[in-house]
Parts: sequence; structure tokens; C-alpha cells
Amino acid sequence: MTGSLPVAAQVDLRRQPVDDVLERVEAALQVELDRQALVRKRRSLGGRTERGTWVRIERRGFERIGAQGWNGTEAAAVLQGVAMPEWYQGVAWREPGEPVMWRADELELIASPSVGKAALVLEDPGLPDAWWEALNASLDALAAQRTPRIATPDTATITQEHVTQNLGEVFPGVADTRIERWTPAHADLTWANVMGPEFSIIDWEDWGMAPRGLDAATLWGNALAVPALADRVHQERRADLESRDGRLMSLFFLSKIVGPCAYEEDPLLTPAQKEAERLVAELQL
Repeated sequence: MTGSLPVAAQVDLRRQPVDDVLERVEAALQVELDRQALVRKRRSLGGRTERGTWVRIERRGFERIGAQGWNGTEAAAVLQGVAMPEWYQGVAWREPGEPVMWRADELELIASPSVGKAALVLEDPGLPDAWWEALNASLDALAAQRTPRIATPDTATITQEHVTQNLGEVFPGVADTRIERWTPAHADLTWANVMGPEFSIIDWEDWGMAPRGLDAATLWGNALAVPALADRVHQERRADLESRDGRLMSLFFLSKIVGPCAYEEDPLLTPAQKEAERLVAELQL
């Protein structure tokens, strides 16, 4: 997609009336949503159905869809060896008169809740060893596969140019930002998108090829307010995070915390600044 595409108007689904959208989804998928327990986020909606499944609905502008299309959750159904909800069916449509697409997917309902209520965590969730074993097995299995899709973390297509620009703006001391290895990644591996105590990964709409270590860096970075948890992530994903690409991806994540949009109240800010100094020094050796 080029920059000449029309940009969709910003809409917050936490406040926008959505009854017409829910009715359309229910009719198309032949389900009944539990509207009293609907989960409303800025760009997406989610809810249980009367037949014990989960429906996820997302609104996204043309400029944020990219060349890979608009079916990430469906496309992820072919992945082997990754703990994730089974995909059953989906429906997509264009919002009349707007450069906007809607998509709804019906999925297996996962019994375990999200480990975190938000992307980051502020206390140790006390995850069992079996959880970490399943995390490792899933990320290793994912990295061993291939896809023509390109990951879109934060809905922005990740490219070498994008990485170089982000790191150059925040960490100009890192001269060589060249990525050596690209592997499939979930691209939004936050604590809100991993379930526990039984491990599973949800929300696959942005997955695709990405620099090695993107997922590990995202999970690690969002644990920095809980040092023991961040250390456990680093220990479990050491091979990724201590690779050169993994260090670059860690800085890529930290650039969003310590960069121009940093704010003092962020619980990640102080540990992120310390880790950024370490990583910059290591990459300069």
C-alpha cells in the first residue's frame, strides 16, 4: 500500500456504537454473541458465543492493511506445532463509503485467561515450568516455518528500512542496523496475547516474517517492570535475545519506550533506559 491511499478516520470502538456491526457478524457467522460480556478495545471487539466459541472483530483502515491482505488469523491456521486457538470461520466486508475493512473470526474458546490485562505486567504471574516449555516449543516451531506474509507490529510493516530509521532516530550510536536473519513471528507477543496457566497465543492478525528475536524482545521488554520475570524470559529465549538480530530487536522495542514519546510515569522507562545503554554498548563492540 502506498502513502497516497486515503486514511481512515480514527474510531475508538470502546465508545463507538457497534450494535449494527454485531448484528452483521451474528447473521454472517450464525452465532449469538454474549453482549453483556463483550470485550471492547480501541480497534477490536471480542465475545463468547452461545455455542462456546469466541468471536474477534477488528476494524482497520486500508493504509494499515498492507500488501499481505486482511486474513492473518485465518492464515495462521496452517501453522504447525504452535499452541493457538483453532480457527473455524471468518467474514470480512468494507465499511460503505470509507477506506476501512471489518473482519470477524470465530475461534476456539481458550479456557485460560490472558496472563496480563495489558501489554505489560507489573507483578510476577507465577507461571509454571510447563508454560515456559510450551512457549519455547511454540516459538521454535513458528520460527522453523515460512510464509510470504510480512509482519506488521503496531500495524506497521516491518522492513529493514523501518528498523534502520527507528533505531537511527533514538540510538544513533548503533551504526550497523543490518538484519541478518528473518523468521516468522507473531509480531504482537505481549502479555495480553499469551494465555496462562495453560499456554496459548492469541490475536494472530499481524504475524509474518520479521527479524529474528522480535517476539522474544517484545515479551521481554513488556516484563521489564518485573525484573525476575524479564530475567526468566531472557533465560528461556537466550539464543534469540543474545543474537545480533535479537539485540537489535530489543532496541527496536525499547525505542518506543525511551524515544520521543517517553513519559516519566511509564513503569518500563527506568529499566528500559538501563537496558538500552547495555545493548548499545554491546552492539558497538
